[in-house]
Amino acid sequence: MDHQKLRESISETWATDVLPSLSGLIEIPAVSPAYDAAWEEHGQLRAAVEHVRSWVAARGLPGARCEVLRLDGRAPLLLVDVPATPGAAAAGTVLLYGHLDKQPPLGDWSEGLGPWQAVLRGDRLYGRGAADDGYSGYAATTALEAVREAGGEHARAVLLLETGEESGSPDLPAYLERIADRLGEVSLVVCLDGGGGDYERLWLTTSLRGAVQATVTVRVLETGVHSGLGSGIVPSSFRIMRQLLDRVEDPETGEVKVPEMVAPIPDERRAEVAELVALHPKVAVPPLPLLPGMRRASDDAVELVLNNTWRPTLSVTGAGGLPDPSVAGAVLRAWTSLRLSFRLPPSVDAEVARAALEKILTTDVPYGAQVEVGDFMILNGWHAPAPAPWLTAALREVGDRVFGKPCQSLGIGGGIPFMEMLGRRYPRAQFVVTGALGADSNAHVPDEWLHVPFAVQVTEAVAYLLDAHARDGGPA
Repeated sequence: MDHQKLRESISETWATDVLPSLSGLIEIPAVSPAYDAAWEEHGQLRAAVEHVRSWVAARGLPGARCEVLRLDGRAPLLLVDVPATPGAAAAGTVLLYGHLDKQPPLGDWSEGLGPWQAVLRGDRLYGRGAADDGYSGYAATTALEAVREAGGEHARAVLLLETGEESGSPDLPAYLERIADRLGEVSLVVCLDGGGGDYERLWLTTSLRGAVQATVTVRVLETGVHSGLGSGIVPSSFRIMRQLLDRVEDPETGEVKVPEMVAPIPDERRAEVAELVALHPKVAVPPLPLLPGMRRASDDAVELVLNNTWRPTLSVTGAGGLPDPSVAGAVLRAWTSLRLSFRLPPSVDAEVARAALEKILTTDVPYGAQVEVGDFMILNGWHAPAPAPWLTAALREVGDRVFGKPCQSLGIGGGIPFMEMLGRRYPRAQFVVTGALGADSNAHVPDEWLHVPFAVQVTEAVAYLLDAHARDGGPA
């Protein structure tokens, strides 16, 4: 493969073709279904899929088929099937994954910026979905084109872009069942929904946490009453909620007390964390915006990383039944509702954890209060298999030729539902979970931005991996 031609092809395509179309994608408010109950009526997810489909179809990849799949009541999915180059027909299938749905705008963006407004400032492309991860379909397609233009090879490639990832990918299992026979033998999965701590090297995600989210409601009265009349006679719903929370989390240490949410940490992951802390301490424990005087949960950086990647944690992410303090009257409220978000170790079964949580919160409730647990969202984590020799060699080449620095592995505290699904379905496949997200890319919050030169390098890295897989990494 002509390495110089590969780089030139990718750089030119990004500058002349990718950035204009990606900017158009940013302008489509394709909010994920969990945050837009009327998504079908609004049609923005369909618009995003059609926008990218049209761009890919116009690229002219030989034999490529672009298809939009729509199952009743489910968010659409874009499937692009690209035949192998002549020398790689026996190399199996490469599955390239990304998503087109977006988080809500969330808060005020800086002056001159907006969630549905593409703004290029220097190396940064601002707008919701730029880095998370609207660029992914463009990067995958550009990498396939460049491999061909540079005289390289690639196996049959299937690009899968869903529109429900930010909602926990609830529709993806149904789509996978629908297309399973068409995918054939998947021997390499490249997920472009990840990233790392800087823009100087390729970051490889080796584990993802799972999650259980649930809304818990404690009811004590049919209606609220004057607190002077009711307090001391009827226990407050908030006090009962506190007692229930103490069942699942130690209030002093934050340790999650649900046995089904705990798993042993593999020795190789402990070693990986120790290496990450030694080589990249600021990446391992990012400089979060702590208030003056606020301390982290531990002074040991290794323990902090393990807390964030392999230990269960609880965050209370929402509340109901609580009026704003400025208008809160002297009322013993009838109910309290909290949204609980548990992050789970990669190897925990999220459904088992969910069932255990529900049982703990609804058994022997103090004072016989009514407790409702529902609105669940569950997500299994993922633990990467050991890399095959060909992949190790290819990643070394990517580090040398593309970035000039070795690739770095790390675990991630968040989750990508698709990875666990594919890990179960294709246990012999190799996985590369990477991407252009940086620690400061502001995914999910205001002023999200994509580091364009880094995204170009990630595209080049994918091209190298495609060519190496075609030569050495087909089915065993």
